Amino acid sequence: MGLFDRLKKDAAPASPEPEPPQPSWDEVYSGMRVETTTLDGQRLLFAAKIQNIRDNTAELYQYTEPIQPEPEEPIRARIRGYNDRTGKAVYMEGTISPGAKHIWKVEELALIRTGKDRAFYRLDTNLDATATSFQGFNAGEKPCKLINISVGGACVGSTVRYREHDKFLLKVQLLEDRELSVLLCQVLRVVEKENGKFEYGCRFLGMNENSEAKISQNIFAAQIKRKR
Repeated sequence: MGLFDRLKKDAAPASPEPEPPQPSWDEVYSGMRVETTTLDGQRLLFAAKIQNIRDNTAELYQYTEPIQPEPEEPIRARIRGYNDRTGKAVYMEGTISPGAKHIWKVEELALIRTGKDRAFYRLDTNLDATATSFQGFNAGEKPCKLINISVGGACVGSTVRYREHDKFLLKVQLLEDRELSVLLCQVLRVVEKENGKFEYGCRFLGMNENSEAKISQNIFAAQIKRKR
């Protein structure tokens, strides 16, 4: 190969990076449970089911407590859902305005992205709790801390050593005036801290629609109580 040919080869343009796949509206369906937050994702507004999706409009049938105070003007919001069929999180944005019977109208609805995660709104808590394991050296009920919680899972702090895929029963009182929450957890992530402490990223197992609705309601109520 001559010098000119080598220089020509070295100067060949790099292959363009493949474009990421575009999100598909096929991931969104009527009846999907969603959480509506402020556009920055810092405040949970309400949980709902999305219905009557047409073009760039839809309706949100709210099933948590009403927003206080209820906005007088339409607001931009982030709408996050989870497709139980494909296991994908769905991220949308839209302009929402309240209607009768806790039905919100959504306009300018846009699909932002989908992903293989369960990224629901997380509420920081730092509450006393217990974790009960039924096998191995850690069998029995042990004290722990609920660091944060979402509809799909929780972060739990403990001095007990668990491993990935271990399961335990988490019991915690999210609100004084509500019943004890009992949640089956599976450890997905282990973070070792100082002084023999650990933090565990967990997902909830065996959750049905009623269970998720109850957790959403408790998270929403706890957020409102904290702001008051």
